[in-house]
Amino acid sequence: MKMTHPLACAALAAALLAAAPALAQAPGAKSSVNCSEASMKTANDSMMKMTDATKKAAVMKEMGMAKDMMAKKDEKGCAMQMEKAKGMMK
Repeated sequence: MKMTHPLACAALAAALLAAAPALAQAPGAKSSVNCSEASMKTANDSMMKMTDATKKAAVMKEMGMAKDMMAKKDEKGCAMQMEKAKGMMK
């Protein structure tokens, strides 16, 4: 019976180590959007297909802010604005 506790601890430790990469990707931890000309074009193309004028205007505002951040070499800010715009397009 004395081996149960160390084995349980080892199993728990292994499970936590295996889960660490998934836990590191918690919401808001890191954006899945990158700020490149290609991703800007893709987002812009998607935005242009939108039919709801109110939503499209809001997305255009976010994309404008993302472009400003990109011009300032603010990768984190750009990605945040693009992620927000992407969420509005759904």
